[in-house]
Amino acid sequence: MTTTVLNEIEKLRRASVAELRARYRAVFGEDTNSRHREHLFRKIAWRLQALNEGDLSERARARATDIARDADLRVVAPRGFFGADTSTRLTVPRKEGAREDRRLPIAGTVIERQFRGRKHFVEVAADGFRYEGRHFRSLSSIAREITGTRWNGLAFFGLTAAPKPKQGGKKERTHAGS
Repeated sequence: MTTTVLNEIEKLRRASVAELRARYRAVFGEDTNSRHREHLFRKIAWRLQALNEGDLSERARARATDIARDADLRVVAPRGFFGADTSTRLTVPRKEGAREDRRLPIAGTVIERQFRGRKHFVEVAADGFRYEGRHFRSLSSIAREITGTRWNGLAFFGLTAAPKPKQGGKKERTHAGS
């Protein structure tokens, strides 16, 4: 790459978005809707290098066209592919030890919750949870067992993300005439 192109690219690094949009128009011969500085910089830098060193060869263009023609690959399975049964099936096996929810602690951890003066201990297992010698598939079912009412298990056991404290103090409202 010549020093002229390198100097032009370095100038682009310090250019404003408006200057990059104008340079894009000059290089590509059309306007852009993008206002993303990094995107504009990269596209213009690539184009300047391609103009200086030459674009793709005819062989590379032909290969790209062939690949594009083969792009009729399905992304979604056709209706009825999995049969009449509409239950969810895994098409890709899960990785061993992969957790479904990042809020859950790793297997072997014991979660403790005090409720109505009694401590409850739940062990996290690889395939669910253990509470009082029984296996449960979800924390919500354990929370229902403990309380007798429906609960979000993550909320009951305090595993939801805590709200972030607001910065700065609260301003007190004063009422006229009080």
